[in-house]
Amino acid sequence: MPHFSYTAVDAATGRRRAGDLESATEEAAVGALKARGLYPTSLAPQAPLAAGTGGPPVRRTARWPVLTRLRRGTGGRELTVFTRQLAALMRAGMPLVRSLDLLTRQARDPRWREVVGTLADSIRTGGTFADGLARWPGTFDRLYLGMVRAGETGGTLEAILERLARHREKAGRLKARVQAAMVYPAVIMAVAGAIVGALMVLVVPKFEAIFSGVLKGAPMPALTQWVLAASRLAGRHWPAVVGVLVLVLAAVRLAGRTRAGARTLHWLGLRCPLVGPLLLRTAVARFSRTLGSMLASGVPILDALELTRATCGNLLVAEALGAVQRRVREGEGIARPLASTGVFPPMVAGMVEVGEETGTLPGMLTQVADLYDDEVDTTVAALTSLIEPAMIVLMALLVGTIVIALFLPIIRIIQVLGM
Repeated sequence: MPHFSYTAVDAATGRRRAGDLESATEEAAVGALKARGLYPTSLAPQAPLAAGTGGPPVRRTARWPVLTRLRRGTGGRELTVFTRQLAALMRAGMPLVRSLDLLTRQARDPRWREVVGTLADSIRTGGTFADGLARWPGTFDRLYLGMVRAGETGGTLEAILERLARHREKAGRLKARVQAAMVYPAVIMAVAGAIVGALMVLVVPKFEAIFSGVLKGAPMPALTQWVLAASRLAGRHWPAVVGVLVLVLAAVRLAGRTRAGARTLHWLGLRCPLVGPLLLRTAVARFSRTLGSMLASGVPILDALELTRATCGNLLVAEALGAVQRRVREGEGIARPLASTGVFPPMVAGMVEVGEETGTLPGMLTQVADLYDDEVDTTVAALTSLIEPAMIVLMALLVGTIVIALFLPIIRIIQVLGM
């Protein structure tokens, strides 16, 4: 009868155990381990070792620069699909290593195939799934790693992967909605800028030549003088104008990489009249869903707050969560510290308080996230309906100002010609 070597997590103690067993098939081996209260993380048939080797062959990592890039990050879409597929395979009873091997063969992107392959190798060489994830900090963030560790320790890895997949799918939809709301006005502004720039550089100088030849130095209206001066500046010094714009954007980007600069940008974003409420609702939804998922996965409250703070994406929210974490460490609940930060809406603190009193905090946080997801949808729809006419009015004002400025001297030219 075939022999299998296994690595499993003891559901009763949470400790990792390894050993050998005899079984007719891999499926029967998995069933036998589960019957003994063991959750298998790897299962491989034993094979004779090749001469001169000291252990099973290990896949070598390709020595390509692409691996360095992968350590900095991989597409979020691939990670979400990978998590969903791995959860489905494990739910069907397939061992973790065999599931990873299957996903490695199915991966179309060679870079992603290399990542998944190293995860399987990590388990084969005696490590855990979380140990393999830790080798790719740019791909698997601290939230992902923390939830997987909790799942391996508690023997609930399959459920954790399901929860992670749902979390990433909902977070991805929320991010896409917010990006759609931001991209639309950016495109409109770019088109408006291109139209105004073309008028100022190509059209206005021709009118200036006509005015100079006909009026022969006669004074022109102040609005016309301003538009002509702006046209001369844009036409003669356009490299400097573009350079200044690039420098401003680069300065803002560099400032965003510093803590003080990022905090200032986040503060301005939250207090922007139209965008601020959208960013706040997005931050609250992300916080609630992340913390709820962590608590439901069995992560201790202090660790869950720390991971949520590190992945919230907004320094003001992170500072508020840091204050909450300190007060929770001193023995308080979550609701009162949340209410005292001044960042989270009172309704969030109220629902969290109800969840603490009834012992349903993870579920209540998920409800808060769903509620604010709906509010984000409503806000995005309202912003879209407001942005379109606002951009049309802005373009009309810009183009109309240029047209009026060019029309006023024409009246003076008609008067001169009629004299």
